[in-house]
Amino acid sequence: MLLRRRAISKIALGVAALLAPTLLGTTATATAAPAAGPGAPVAAPYTSSLTWQGCGGDLPATVECATLKVPLDHLRPGGRKIDVSLSRIKAADPAERRGVLLFNPGGPSGSGLFYPLALSGLLPQSVKDRYDLIGFDPRGVGASSPLACGTTTADERLTYRPYKDATFAKDVAWARDIADGCRDRNRETLRHISTRNTARDMDVIREALGERRISYFGLSYGTYLGSVYTQLFPRRVDRFVLDSAVDPERVWRSMGQSWAEQAEPAFDRWTDWTARHAARYGLGDTPAEVEKLFWDIVARADREPLDLGGTRFDGAEVREYIRWEITHPAVAARTLGLLRDAAEGKPVPTFPTFVPTDSELASYLAIMCGDTRWPTDPAVYRADSRRDSVRYPLYGDSVSNIFPCAYWDRPVEPTTKIDNKVPALIVQNEWDSQTPLAAALGLRRALKGSRLVTVDEGQGHGVYALGVSDCADDVTTRYLTTGRLPARDVTCAADPLPAADSRSASPGPATAPARFPFSGR
Repeated sequence: MLLRRRAISKIALGVAALLAPTLLGTTATATAAPAAGPGAPVAAPYTSSLTWQGCGGDLPATVECATLKVPLDHLRPGGRKIDVSLSRIKAADPAERRGVLLFNPGGPSGSGLFYPLALSGLLPQSVKDRYDLIGFDPRGVGASSPLACGTTTADERLTYRPYKDATFAKDVAWARDIADGCRDRNRETLRHISTRNTARDMDVIREALGERRISYFGLSYGTYLGSVYTQLFPRRVDRFVLDSAVDPERVWRSMGQSWAEQAEPAFDRWTDWTARHAARYGLGDTPAEVEKLFWDIVARADREPLDLGGTRFDGAEVREYIRWEITHPAVAARTLGLLRDAAEGKPVPTFPTFVPTDSELASYLAIMCGDTRWPTDPAVYRADSRRDSVRYPLYGDSVSNIFPCAYWDRPVEPTTKIDNKVPALIVQNEWDSQTPLAAALGLRRALKGSRLVTVDEGQGHGVYALGVSDCADDVTTRYLTTGRLPARDVTCAADPLPAADSRSASPGPATAPARFPFSGR
């Protein structure tokens, strides 16, 4: 979650809360042709229609909702069905209408129901004129037949756990218990929650909407979902925008380890910036002094967790918090000052945190573990964590440590190989350490018909319509409204950042690091 994204985050969470309990409208059932063989895209002749109605709550009448029945197992379309919940805002200008624009906000586990309303105040009018804006909760998420693993708040607060020799046996037991609990509570559904099946659901949605092709905007994890759709259903792709990209060659453990790799240069860049602004922040006159202050605070928090406005943070949580903030140097500098105050026993404001629900953690794990195989030998995680704690001290031990995927059932299908010439537009910040530029270059190589827009000096996670770069926004809007990709890859300048003072106006930290690092929320 970003400082730039605070407004959209508040809208999104509020709208999601309103949508989920009120989606009680007419349910449409999709029926399919006989099952295809294993690994096939399962492109149905689905015959179904949707009945839209008001979503209820305090949502405006312009937002409509519906629920669609889709096969739990797309290879057996005549079997059990599950719900996929949808929302819609119709194209503002019927005469200019192009079709539908589906959204996915990331995660995995991000609810997309809120997205049409959350983005309606950010998207340019020319886009809203041409598309019905379609949000949906992916299978297993929110209002779409959600999962549950029976986790506790302690399980959910820190999903990626710091490696320590003394606690590794407990981490192994924790990972096994989480996997067993998910399996026990979701025996019929868990193995069918995957990115491939969510992409197939998108094609059911397309058919139910009566569209020959769909356009799509995917953020973070949503870029992987979008790329899988292009591989399975290349002839159904209209205009696809993939913002802040996942490298399809690195899903999922290796992609997680890239967070640690990229956090190190981002940390160095931040300490340099903070030292250059020593007169303002007083955190050190050199990068080495800023770095020493940070690691001294981490060591202090490891000895005794810091009281951050009533929430206690140990050293690993301090590291994760800064890791999320360092792409916004002024924000991270202010936070480091507050951490110093807390270490000295001074009262500080409450640090906002994001703790996923049991259902969010369950759907996150279902995708992370169900898309691809993970190592099953705990010794692999022990060795990798020991190595990466030295190579990438900010976060390497956490993302290489044992994870519930080590004890997950073997995926039903192989990991999707992305290799096609389907046109798409990838947009990417240069200094996004969450889905780094290297990952966008990987997606660009896999989607050979795509173009990449890189925001030079762009910071944070998410580009389009977020005030990051007028140039990148113009290229993206032109593509969505005309279908014209740039002739070649494009480099855009980032818009000037607000003055440091404007980012430091509030009394406490401005961001709440999500525990699901692909999330666009």
